[in-house]
Amino acid sequence: MNLHIPVMLPQILGIYREHVKREGAALFVDATLGAGGHAAGVLGAFPNAGLVGFDQDEQARELASERLAEFGDRTRIVADNFSEMEQLLDDPKWPGADGILFDLGVSNMQLTTPERGFSYQDPGPLDMRMDQSAGLSAADLLRECDVRELTRIFREYGEERYAFQIARGIVRAREQGRDPKSTADLAALIREILPAPVQRKMGTHPARRVFQALRIAVNEEMDVLDRGLDAAFDVAGDGGVILVISYHSLEDRMVKRRFLRWAGEERGQVVVKRPLVPSEEEVEANRSARSAKLRVFRVRKA
Repeated sequence: MNLHIPVMLPQILGIYREHVKREGAALFVDATLGAGGHAAGVLGAFPNAGLVGFDQDEQARELASERLAEFGDRTRIVADNFSEMEQLLDDPKWPGADGILFDLGVSNMQLTTPERGFSYQDPGPLDMRMDQSAGLSAADLLRECDVRELTRIFREYGEERYAFQIARGIVRAREQGRDPKSTADLAALIREILPAPVQRKMGTHPARRVFQALRIAVNEEMDVLDRGLDAAFDVAGDGGVILVISYHSLEDRMVKRRFLRWAGEERGQVVVKRPLVPSEEEVEANRSARSAKLRVFRVRKA
């Protein structure tokens, strides 16, 4: 299995080295632990630091546990979504995090595991749940939503120009008993719905935006991010930095606006005016990094 390659790790470590000034052991939170790539990099760069990692994906936690075993009791893995980060404040001795990292979106590990149903390129069940033990799957949404709701999902979360046409085609297929049961079924149905000239103009796989939209809807990613950012501010210590890597414009806009709002409320400062992006060398070595944008905010509480 291909492990998730940590995106923009040199930039992250550079920001931490510049802003983390705690005397003694620093404390980090990895809000999206995944397979532990970023966490391992941070713990390796800060030999006395501790780290708390959140992930609701059981498979990811198992991989991270193996990868971070060498750091012993310097790590703690929490089986929960990052929107529940405020639970750290239940500890009366919680000192406040020096750095909190969000690496949003779906990991390469999830994309390359067909049975998770995230990829339109590999046949698998229409699942797409980060936490496979809870909530509705993508297949459930396609089976239960009407044309209006599917159109909203595809337009709002996928920024899909042909949202209505695709939604109407899916519902018609469902009424004919041809509702998609797998990722391959859905990808083929979208190709069937959209005329060939439209597909040629899209410049990418015609199912890409629909799959993105379904994943965001299934996992309630925008609502979770909204709550997670506020939780991160509360969990951070005075002078702590919050770093967010996003991969599509919806996430990036939310992060940008939240950071600007906090700055306007004098709750800290935006560290980089323009988002940092991967180097050309990194994009060449890791294509999944090509759309990444990193924004940074430094918290002020005193």
